[in-house]
Amino acid sequence: MTAALPSLAFAGIGLMGLPMCRRLLAAGYPLTVWNRSPDKCAPLVAAGARQVATPAELCREADVVMLCLANTAVVHEVVFGAGGVVEGARAGQLLVDFSSLEPAATREMAGALETRTGMHWLDTPVSGGTLGAEAGTLAIMAGGRTEDLDRVRPVLAHLGQRVTHMGAVGAGQVTKVCNQMIVACNALVIAEVVALAEQAGVDATLIAEALAGGFADSKPLQILAPQMAESRFEPVKWHVRTLLKDLDTAVKLSREQGRATPMSGLAAQLMRLHGSQGNLERDPATLVELYRETQA
Repeated sequence: MTAALPSLAFAGIGLMGLPMCRRLLAAGYPLTVWNRSPDKCAPLVAAGARQVATPAELCREADVVMLCLANTAVVHEVVFGAGGVVEGARAGQLLVDFSSLEPAATREMAGALETRTGMHWLDTPVSGGTLGAEAGTLAIMAGGRTEDLDRVRPVLAHLGQRVTHMGAVGAGQVTKVCNQMIVACNALVIAEVVALAEQAGVDATLIAEALAGGFADSKPLQILAPQMAESRFEPVKWHVRTLLKDLDTAVKLSREQGRATPMSGLAAQLMRLHGSQGNLERDPATLVELYRETQA
């Protein structure tokens, strides 16, 4: 007989969470969903998911509870706030957090949840954006017990092309910080490049094609440079606020470790400047406007 698939629950039906949940439903997993804005669950309910009113209710039937939420404060509220996961969790269940959080806070929350309920925590932040979420090609960096990760590898296989165990709880978040330092700094320099090419009279729409396959090539270049050159900022695939949050996490982590990260520190300042001009909810492709305005 074929073993029954584990029952899953998911909190956070946003830009990433929605396509991830669609893939889990398509794979046949029983899925329960919750979102702060309940109407965002409608497409998943139509596809067969069960919706609940509180995060605590996610634990009622689920073997694994997954989170994909905005930041550390939101995860803490969903797990430990009124009606939170902690009120329904029990030993034997597993929490898998795809959110990008502060590593120290992740370790603290994981310890508190296990002490109070016996529920284990895996931090499994992802990289690859909405396109990767839709295609199931995310890069997943994991922190937690080996046996816990092995337990959910078959589930994660539907979401990512690669799962790398980085160490104990919090190690996945440290790795994601490193990822975002590279991505954010890359996005800012791509914006500089596009704006400079335009100012110098070069067709910036050809930059990505011209550099493809060379040492300067990257996924952010191939995605962002054409969008920037064409001023194509819709639909929003990710948010400036997300990159700013992750850069602030990087600066905080480097301070905690007594290390210097001057490039990421400058990137955080530039990202904050751009965000302060009404761009927090816009796509990072809009960063090119920061440099166009400077040159004007």
